Amino acid sequence: MKASRFFVSTLKEAPADAEVASHRLMTRAGMIKKLGTGIYTYMPMGLRVIRKVEAIVREEMDRAGAVELTMPVVQPAELWQETGRFEKMGPELLRIQDRHERDFVIQPTSEEVVTDIARQEFRSYKQLPKNFYQIQTKFRDERRPRFGLMRGREFIMKDAYSFDRNLEGAKASYQNMAQAYRRIFDRFGLTYRAVAADSGAIGGDLSEEFQVIAATGEDAIVYCADSDYAANMEKAEALAPTAARPAPAKALEKTPTPGKSTCADVAELLGMPLSSTVKSLVLATDKLDAKGEIVGSQVWLLLLRGDHDMNEIKVSKLPGLDQGFRFATTAEIDDHFGCKPGYLGPLNLKKPVKLVADREVAVMADWTTGANEVDFHMTGVNWSRDLPEPELVADIRNVVAGDLSPDGKGTLAIERGIEVGHVFVLGTKYSKDMNATFLDEGGKPQFLEMGCYGIGITRLPAAAIEQNHDERGIIWPEAIAPFVVVVCPIGMDRSADVKTAAEALYDQLKAAGVDVLLDDRGERPGAMFADWELIGVPHRIVISDRGLKEGQLEYQHRRDTEATKVPAGAAAEFILSRLGQ
Repeated sequence: MKASRFFVSTLKEAPADAEVASHRLMTRAGMIKKLGTGIYTYMPMGLRVIRKVEAIVREEMDRAGAVELTMPVVQPAELWQETGRFEKMGPELLRIQDRHERDFVIQPTSEEVVTDIARQEFRSYKQLPKNFYQIQTKFRDERRPRFGLMRGREFIMKDAYSFDRNLEGAKASYQNMAQAYRRIFDRFGLTYRAVAADSGAIGGDLSEEFQVIAATGEDAIVYCADSDYAANMEKAEALAPTAARPAPAKALEKTPTPGKSTCADVAELLGMPLSSTVKSLVLATDKLDAKGEIVGSQVWLLLLRGDHDMNEIKVSKLPGLDQGFRFATTAEIDDHFGCKPGYLGPLNLKKPVKLVADREVAVMADWTTGANEVDFHMTGVNWSRDLPEPELVADIRNVVAGDLSPDGKGTLAIERGIEVGHVFVLGTKYSKDMNATFLDEGGKPQFLEMGCYGIGITRLPAAAIEQNHDERGIIWPEAIAPFVVVVCPIGMDRSADVKTAAEALYDQLKAAGVDVLLDDRGERPGAMFADWELIGVPHRIVISDRGLKEGQLEYQHRRDTEATKVPAGAAAEFILSRLGQ
């Protein structure tokens, strides 16, 4: 490709709303152009990156035995109503009507459509296993679209769906896909972790996320440096303390804490460790009648150590809270505690509540908590002596660095990551809802066992940039760079020798199958180099009259701080050796 025939459009300044490096650099490098909130045009330079991502994904999916199809972006609401997701997905699901006022959705994912295909096509166990995949546009009406392609509303995703005759087969399909994902991310040349994950709104049992490691990542990744253990924060288990609860050593006292409504402030005032305090979180569950109307509510009190945070996913799996919960209203808190938040605790309640203690709190002695009276806390609180043993003890907190690893092989560390892939075993969640069955060996109908596997095609380049950039611009891994090599002739429009040498090198590399670009725009050297450093092409060759007279060209990798002299006659061989060809 010659630059004069391509479209190169770079900017010196990033847009004001660009908060992260990938958004700034992709916009400045002319890879994306904002059309609306969370909606971007993929410009020619950015589209080349996306197509390379797609090509690698497609090759490995085909290699793993998946079969490609394409499902509609616009889908009938009836399918989504069968699974209940037409209502459950909430405002992220974009609902539309056609001219006949029939309901449709703009797909955020395609479990319903692919299950509809399966229930029509798979009649016998002899047709299984099968895996369908697509690379297709999706739309999710994000509440806060931000960070460019990292969290846009319209995006491209690879989603695959496996169908098996039993759970054992589904798990085998899952492992096949998980290995394919590892090959994909290895080929991208990115540092990543595969971590155990919660299945979330998609549903299912077995689940892993693939996280590109980056300081700007939205997700916290928990891992053990001494083992293979890795999980996201939602999934990571905080082990129960092994030590027994100490005997009470302090008397229960109502202690003045004027104006101190947080555990940190109370600990500082009383000169005690924050880990000696207990925070109170008040939740509520609603009781519904047959019409779905609220007929009553139950208030829950969750107790966590003052230096720990609640894990909402873990809480959502507790008996009684697994059908949904919300934070209690001010009126509900006053009705049960007789006090405003900041001074709440499990003693001296006006009305009983359901009490849940985190594992750490359950073994604490002489702890400090709210007195249910403004400007006062209770110190020296102990289980059994001052209040009954907790009716439910569970892991309801986020782990912290230094916690013991659940596999018993060391301690946990935490780093940031960007989720770019997710694999699930769905089981029969969708096949039961949609009555997708096949006939087994005995001629009896059985529900299809399903798996689901996604990769964020357009998020992945943004994640790669977050991991690979510097003050000059992007540093692409070779596998997904828009161009792998750029030939930069200085004064090509003024020097026949430079023009001849540049075109000859370009032709040699192109004939060897190298994805090379010749910058024949006639730009000044400084502007030309700045463009390609911003765009992030991995390999650069500079050709100049002075260098040709010395019989040399200049080579520089995007990560190099200085150029390397290369014999002019061996430049093509040198580049090919650097590319491993």
